[in-house]
Amino acid sequence: MGKKVGIILCCFSPMWGEAIHPACALVAQHMKAQEQCSYTRQKERSNHTAPSGCQTEWDEIRCWNRAEVGQVVNVSCSEVSQLFAKNHGYIYRNCTKNGWSDLYPSYEEACIFADEVEEPETTYYSTFRQVYTAGYATSLISLISAIFVFTALRKFHCTRNYIHINLFSSFILRASAVFIKDGVLFTDETQDHCFMSTASCKAAVAFFQFSILANYFWLLVEGMYLQTLLALTFVSQKKYFWWYILIGWGLPTTILTIWVLARNFYDNRGCWDDTDVAFIWWIIKGPITTSLLVNFIIFINVIRILVQKLKSPGVGGNDTSHFTRLAKSTLFLIPLFGMHYMVFAFLPENTGEDARLYIELGLGSFQGFVVALLYCFLNGEVQAELKKRLWKWQMQGYLSYSKRRRTLFTESSTVTQISVLEKSSPKEQPCSELQNSVSVV
Repeated sequence: MGKKVGIILCCFSPMWGEAIHPACALVAQHMKAQEQCSYTRQKERSNHTAPSGCQTEWDEIRCWNRAEVGQVVNVSCSEVSQLFAKNHGYIYRNCTKNGWSDLYPSYEEACIFADEVEEPETTYYSTFRQVYTAGYATSLISLISAIFVFTALRKFHCTRNYIHINLFSSFILRASAVFIKDGVLFTDETQDHCFMSTASCKAAVAFFQFSILANYFWLLVEGMYLQTLLALTFVSQKKYFWWYILIGWGLPTTILTIWVLARNFYDNRGCWDDTDVAFIWWIIKGPITTSLLVNFIIFINVIRILVQKLKSPGVGGNDTSHFTRLAKSTLFLIPLFGMHYMVFAFLPENTGEDARLYIELGLGSFQGFVVALLYCFLNGEVQAELKKRLWKWQMQGYLSYSKRRRTLFTESSTVTQISVLEKSSPKEQPCSELQNSVSVV
């Protein structure tokens, strides 16, 4: 189970910045049940009533509440643990005058702890981990390359691309945070990460939460910028740029600071990767949900503006071409606005976990790559400039090569001419011989 926990923690977590894995939640739930059972036993003892029947008892798996002599208590496997939600077996215990009887049948027999299921599940989630690792690695490479293109070529130094660079940076932080969290929490497979409470693991989770917040807020900034660009055509965007910086980096920093203080003073347990205290969890989830909702409204409004512009008399083409262009624009905007996250935005956390997994893997880990591809490498202006620079470098290389070749050819021709003259000159040969004769005498 511990290996499985380590493998899929990140697959479930990036949707809301939640770093806890469901298996750790089960462990926490089990510990709470044990604490509640102990509290009930202490309460029964403190009542000072004459003991009758069977007292409340914890059997290391679940709590058996007080029962009278002769009473038969049964529990279903689904009550024992969420792991057996689809199992319809039952466990029984009799309350006798000598106390609780043994379980019949045992947990292993009734609830089928099937070892053969563990290996396929481990392989299944191991494949998921390979996929999201490949996705985030691909995103990192493409995003870093895109930032290099926008910063190295002065032609692309403008407000729009500065915002793109910050969005790319937030995706880089997000991918890096996943790898850092994996490294801190799961490097040592012998350690149970559900009970870790070190400064390094808390820092890794805090950085992870910051990267998620920054990523969502820069998606919001992209939406706000596009909305402003379409609605206020003749307004300079430079004066808004520092407001965008404040929203994209300032708000996540403020929210994270509040969250860290709340965790430190009110719930300083484990690695800060649980969501047990609702008001602390909503410090993170609330702003993310709000940013998604605002971005969704902006997305709808941007599509409305695009429809109006395509229907204007100045735009040529028929209805089919208009629909095609609108569909293309919409598909381009979905990853930029993060609209695929709206599917589960307002649903309970335990709803559609498999679907969440696929969406996060398909459109989460590779989202940075898709954004870099759409807004940098597939951009016609970028492609034209790169081709121009490539042609210029090729011409410079060719001219440099031609110049070197011409210089070498000139030098070679001069040496050859001198050599030929030395060998064929009738005056130089006799002179040489005369000099030798004089030397001998």
